[in-house]
Order: sequence, then structure tokens, then C-alpha cells
Amino acid sequence: MGKVNGWVDIHAHFTPPTTAEERETQWRQLRDAHLLAPEPYHWRPETMLATMDRLGIAVQMLSPVPVDSPLPQLRAWNDYGAQLVADHPGRFGLLAGLPTDAPDAALAEIARGDTETHPDGYLLTTRRSGVPLGDPRLAPVWEELDRRSAALFIHPSAVPPPFRQTSVLVELPFETTRTVVDLLYTGFFRRYPRLTVVLAHCGGALPALSGRLGLLGAEEYVFNPLGLTADDIRTDLAKLYLDTAASGTDANLAAAVTMVPRDHLVYGADAGVPCSNENNMKRNIDALQNSHVLTPREVDALGHRAFDLFPAAAQRHRDAITAA
Repeated sequence: MGKVNGWVDIHAHFTPPTTAEERETQWRQLRDAHLLAPEPYHWRPETMLATMDRLGIAVQMLSPVPVDSPLPQLRAWNDYGAQLVADHPGRFGLLAGLPTDAPDAALAEIARGDTETHPDGYLLTTRRSGVPLGDPRLAPVWEELDRRSAALFIHPSAVPPPFRQTSVLVELPFETTRTVVDLLYTGFFRRYPRLTVVLAHCGGALPALSGRLGLLGAEEYVFNPLGLTADDIRTDLAKLYLDTAASGTDANLAAAVTMVPRDHLVYGADAGVPCSNENNMKRNIDALQNSHVLTPREVDALGHRAFDLFPAAAQRHRDAITAA
């Protein structure tokens, strides 16, 4: 077990080439952001491709490491991601990062993609420089992405934990939950129906709390400016896609399939960051392959589903196979 056949990993981070000193600085930045790691992490495409081969992963949809970075650095990361896709068109796709703390810059980066980076979709962190995705100033960005029927991958930002534990275990899942609930009640999923939205880490704590939202979410004491009903809440949440990064267990999946259709589950590994390694990625695959919630056929479909969400990446992969 622990190996699959031709899956697509929607949740894979990358880092541009760095010196040892830069990796040390990034490691300290991660620790300052409460993303504890035992040592500096060195991402290299050849190392990741070898890991993919051992696990049976055909394609990774690469996205920048989700930390706040100055706009020039974010643009440079997107440029490097585009180069990785050009170098390995059958193995990598790109989810370009967007500077959602600066709407005009985000629109410019979207437009730049038409001529320079050609992303398959976009990475959104739940907040950037303190600006959440629900900020009304971002409406022009969502309108443009909706016009393009874009695929969006929402990843939690690091938030300080109230206790001593790393943010990876609890705070990141709840950060996703807080953000999606805010987007729900401000009408994001109704206002921009052409967007495909994928949540990292199986939606964090959201699936487990979705029943509570259905029971209490339309009560008069809830902030509900659009007057959403319980049925509205269930309908909007069911539109979401959930990845399986560090979440392939029965406990995660049982909650997930009460909130979204089974064909809205996609494979994710959370590759390319210090908190993930080949061993725990294998364990996550093992959990999926031994699932008591999903059938083997459903698990295999889950592993290939991202090809449907990213048709250009799927075509590049097919072309590479044909050319081999």
C-alpha cells in the first residue's frame, strides 16, 4: 500500500531556488508564523519528481508556500512556477498566488497570467497582511475571476495559537472554517457561481461544524444580512470541493461526505512544506486505500478528479504521455 496509479495532487507547494542562508531565514520565518519545522527545508523539482514517482503521483498542481511575501517576491514565485510547468509540462501545473491585500495588484497579476505565467488556477490564502478574503474591497477581483470561471484553491494562513501547540494541528483547520463561514454569510458563493472553490485539508473543521451551521445558522441572533435559510446554507456548502491533505482518515471523510457530494473530494498531499514528508504522505494514501467511508472505486476516482478541474493540465499530461 502507499502507492497509487496516476493520481493528481492538488495540494503541493514549491519554493524557488535558495541558498542555505535563505533557507535558514525562511525556516525562522515559518517558526515565527507558528509553523514549526525540525529543520530548514530544501525544495528541489528533481527530488519532488522522484517522490511523486515512488508514490504514484502523475501530476502536482504547484502553489507557492502560503506565507505573506512582498509583491515582487510573490510575482517571482509565480514566474518560477510557470517555468517549472514549462520544463515539466506533463508533471506540474500552476496555481498562481494572488496578492489579495492589494486588489489592483491582484487584478494586474491575473491579467499578467494571460501573457506570462498562464496559471491553471489560483492560490488564495485566507488572509494576507491581515486582509481577509471576505473584505469587500476584493469584489472586483472575484468578479474578474468569476468571469473567467476560475478554479481557486483556498489555503489557511498561519495564525498565532493561543496555546503552545503548532498552528498546523488545530489553528490552520479553524482558520479555513472561519474564512468560509464569513464568505458564506456575505454571499460569496451565490454572487460568484462560476468559480470552482477547493478547500485545503478537507475543509478544516468546516465539515464537522456544517451540521451546526444547518441547525443554528439561520437563527435570528446570527449575522445573516442576506437572510440565508438552512437550505441555502446546505446548498452553498455543497458547492465546495475538499482536498484530502492530511485528512484521508475515516473521521475526516465521514464528516466531509455529509457536507459535499462524494464527487467533490480531490486528492491532496500537502507536499513541499516541512510539516509533510514522504512517510506521512504514504500514511495518508494508506488511510484512503483502507477507507470504510469510500469504496475503492470512489477512492481511485478521487485521485484522478483534479484532471476534471484543470483541463489544461490534463491535456499537457496526455500530450506528454503521447510524446513519450
